[in-house]
Amino acid sequence: MKLLFVVDPLAGLKPYKDSSVAMMRAAVRRGHAVFATEARQIHVMSGVTHAACARLDVRADDDWYRVTDTSTLALHEFDAVVMRTDPPVDIDYLLATHLLGIAESNGARVLNRPACLRDFNEKLAILNFPAFIAPTLVSADAVEIGSFLAEHLDIIVKPLTEMGGSGIFRLTLTDPNRNAILETLTRRGGRAIMAQRYLPEIRDGDKRILLIDGEVVPWALARIPRAGETRGNLAAGGTARAQPLSVRDREIAEMIAPWAKRNGIFLTGLDVIGNCLTEINVTSPTGFQEITAQTGHDVAAQFIAAIEQA
Repeated sequence: MKLLFVVDPLAGLKPYKDSSVAMMRAAVRRGHAVFATEARQIHVMSGVTHAACARLDVRADDDWYRVTDTSTLALHEFDAVVMRTDPPVDIDYLLATHLLGIAESNGARVLNRPACLRDFNEKLAILNFPAFIAPTLVSADAVEIGSFLAEHLDIIVKPLTEMGGSGIFRLTLTDPNRNAILETLTRRGGRAIMAQRYLPEIRDGDKRILLIDGEVVPWALARIPRAGETRGNLAAGGTARAQPLSVRDREIAEMIAPWAKRNGIFLTGLDVIGNCLTEINVTSPTGFQEITAQTGHDVAAQFIAAIEQA
C-alpha cells in the first residue's frame, strides 16, 4: 500500500514513544510505502485535495527517518490517509478536517473520518454512554459548577479541547483558588468546561484502552500519576503500566466498539478510571509503543493489518 500520515512536524516526533512512528515502522516492515505531510500543507486545487508529501525511509533506530523525495500529490492517490495531528482542536484543525472531507469526496480513504473528528469531541463523546460515566456537568456557569462541587465535594474540571492533561484541575470546597480557576477555564463564563466527580481510583491509573476498526486490543495501558499529582497522563509525568483488561474494561470497550466502527472512528482511545469512562479519544490516540514493549502485543502491526483488511 501507499500510506500518507498527516502528522505534526517530523523532527518533533519522539521515536521511542510516539504511536505515529510505530505505525510508520510497522507499515514499512509489512512492505508498504510511507509518506508524511502536515495539516498546514493540505490544499485544494481545481476541487481536488492535494498535499506536499515527503516520502520517508523509516528506520528502527533513534535517527528514525530520512526524506527520500518530496512532491505534491492528490490524497486520493493513497490507499489510506491517516490523520494523526495532535489537538488542540482549534480553527486550524477544524479547517484541515474540512479539506480532508473534500479529499473523501474525491475518493480518498481518511482514517479517522474527518466528519467524526469534528462531530465527536473527546470529552463530550462520553455523554453518549451515560451508564459508564461518573456524575458529569458541562457548563460555562461558575455558579452551576459551584453547586456541582457542593454536591460532590471533590471534582475534576477540564477544558473541552486540550490533550495530555493540559488545563485539568482538582477542586475541593476549601480550595482558595477555586473561583480563579473557574474564571480562567471558562473565560469568565464565555466557554463551557467539563466537571466530573473525582475518582480516587486514579491512584491505580488512568487506563487507555484501544479499539482498532471495531476490535478491542486485549491490553490496557494504565497511566499512574506521580506523587502529588492527580493526572495520570504520560505528558504530565505519569508512569505507564500495561495490564490485561478487567471485566468492566472489556464491557465498556465492547459496548463502544460497534458505535466507533459505525461512525468511522477507525482508531479509538478510551480512557477509563476505575469503572468509569472519562474520555473517548479520536484525534491521535497513543499508547502503542508502551503496550508493545511491555507485553509483546504489536499494536502498530495490528493497526496496519486492519488497514490492509479494510
